[in-house]
Amino acid sequence: MTTEIIIAICGLILLAYLFDVTVSITRIPSVILLLIVGWSVRQLTILLQIPMPDIAQVLPVIGTVGLILIVLEGSLELELSRSKLGVISKTITISLLSVMVFSLGLAFVFQYFSGVSLKIALVNAIPFAVISSAIAIPTAQKFLSKDREFITYESSFSDIIGVILFNFLILNETIGLVSVGQFLLEMTLILLITLVTTLLLALLLGKLKHHVKYLPIIVLIVLIYSLSKLYHLPALIIILLFGLFLGNLNKFRRFGFISRLHPDGMTHDVHKFRDLTVEIAFLVRVLFFLLFGYQIQTSDLINLETLVWALGISLGIYGIRYGLLLLYKVKSPAVFFTAPRGLITILLFLSIPASQVVPPVSNSLIIQVILISAMMLMIGMIGNGGKEKERLEVEPSGKN
Repeated sequence: MTTEIIIAICGLILLAYLFDVTVSITRIPSVILLLIVGWSVRQLTILLQIPMPDIAQVLPVIGTVGLILIVLEGSLELELSRSKLGVISKTITISLLSVMVFSLGLAFVFQYFSGVSLKIALVNAIPFAVISSAIAIPTAQKFLSKDREFITYESSFSDIIGVILFNFLILNETIGLVSVGQFLLEMTLILLITLVTTLLLALLLGKLKHHVKYLPIIVLIVLIYSLSKLYHLPALIIILLFGLFLGNLNKFRRFGFISRLHPDGMTHDVHKFRDLTVEIAFLVRVLFFLLFGYQIQTSDLINLETLVWALGISLGIYGIRYGLLLLYKVKSPAVFFTAPRGLITILLFLSIPASQVVPPVSNSLIIQVILISAMMLMIGMIGNGGKEKERLEVEPSGKN
């Protein structure tokens, strides 16, 4: 039985890799295909009466590690310069407004139909407001440089803002001056922690001479994230800033401490670290969506009661997005369609206390919204197909 399981896992991972390398031809987001494969495996195990272990507890663990690696991967690819300040400020503003406006709008709807407090309604609405960087960032690799950059920043900030707001509401019974003051203190603390950990991790990367040096740093990043989460700190900020710092180490050489790291000599290490992060992130992302697809019940897909809600929520997502992109003069169709819901939506939904989940929020609704947003993403990829050749011709092969 062990041999058969190994063969099955290897076959599924290779199939996922095939989905990834052919996405520029098929224009079908790999997440859709992974969910279908996972669901098909479940039907096969039921048909053949093969006993399978309960994986419900494993899913959040894999999802959290995947989120860390994908945000790290995306931030390592970004270039910092004065010319980027405009796109950074624009993506922060759009992300913040998108999460706030959509969450409040959907919360009022939940409150009207369920009669719950606005706070509980917001807790249930926020998971639907957050763009999944786990899907958006890998998909954006096929887009033009300016679109890829915008999507990476926007989806990362969306994750961070959504998680911070969600945790703030979950951890505070009442919202007042005390809770807001505590929140500001936590933000100050996380920035200090980020500064210290970023410098220490960069120092480790430059000083370690052992033949195994990149994996321990990734493990340390996951550990720091988990410890920060334990104390309810917005840990994704650490990941994003560390990736930006490491990917742009040469830009900070004028600072005395950074010059001692010999940033020119670390270029090779940074590239190898980034390559390893990309490989591991791919594997974790594949496992997560395969397992999530396996968890999907057929009844969840065809639930007509929640489908009406899913369509309404999706209309709200893209309606608000269209308005904000129009307001800030972002005219790229690829950016408009790249607003998938996925890994972070699932993780936040699983974090809602059972006593606070309000109808119609359920597995069915989450799955249907994710699939609708994936379909919209596919439309965007099809429309963006003609630009792939232009991207390859115009852009350099990598960051120097």
